[in-house]
Amino acid sequence: MSTDSALLAVLLTIVTASTPLLLAALGELVTERAGVLNLGVEGMMVMGAVAGFAVALTTGSPYLGIVASALAGAALAVPFGFLTLNLVANQVATGLALTLLGLGLSGLIGESFVGQPGVRLAKIHIPGLSDLPFVGPLLFGQDVLVYLALALAVFVSWGVFRTRAGLVLRAVGDNHASAHALGYSVIRVRWLAVLFGGALSGLGGGYLSLAYTPQWIENMTAGRGWIALALVVFSSWLPGRLVIGAYLFGAVTILGFFVQGLGVGVPSQLLSSLPYLVTIAALVAISRKRGGGGDAPACLGRSFVPDR
Repeated sequence: MSTDSALLAVLLTIVTASTPLLLAALGELVTERAGVLNLGVEGMMVMGAVAGFAVALTTGSPYLGIVASALAGAALAVPFGFLTLNLVANQVATGLALTLLGLGLSGLIGESFVGQPGVRLAKIHIPGLSDLPFVGPLLFGQDVLVYLALALAVFVSWGVFRTRAGLVLRAVGDNHASAHALGYSVIRVRWLAVLFGGALSGLGGGYLSLAYTPQWIENMTAGRGWIALALVVFSSWLPGRLVIGAYLFGAVTILGFFVQGLGVGVPSQLLSSLPYLVTIAALVAISRKRGGGGDAPACLGRSFVPDR
């Protein structure tokens, strides 16, 4: 294999590894901008993975699988929203319970699908452009979810910082009492943000079982939901930085496999832990730099009870 071919293969793999992180992290960014801390990203991702795989396998359509994965993620976000927004339950404890629920429920649903070959999401081919040397497959030969993730990053950035709805979202996250006093429905805004976050987390999980490795394996998210949570902090709640962070962490993930392929005498366990070590290091560095506060929404994780 030539150097260009090897480099292209590595870059394509990085894009594939980064996309589920980007999708899930974008959803969590919107959720946290509304002042809600949902630690159930891992559970919503794995439910999206099993639902997308099951629907794609039974219908033969990976695109229906994409829809199913988003719906599954949003459906699992419903009990979280009801408990934390309507019943004012603790957001941290409820999010952790959501992750456990998602992992257990997905294992139960996916038991009959273990070992079955899945339906792979096809890559887009644009005549002329996709056939260009090197840049063709990299820029014009990805699957639809890669382009959707990047489009969503632009949409979220524009929506959060350039629209009235985004202003309301940030107002609810920064000072929910003032937003309520101005006549905005804090609970409704947060419900929409939670459902949006759940849908994108489900899409991230669906990408794993439809494009990354088109098969179902129990707990196939392997901690990616926690990395997505860390990415939101790493990016200072800014979508542009989130894209850079997602591809950086995707590159770190692939680096471990690439080094193993070169036969370097480094324990495989250490290489597999690289993304999580980088996650911890990034969080510590950001915490030290900003004194623990950072640019987080002021009401993040704080429950809201409307005046009666």
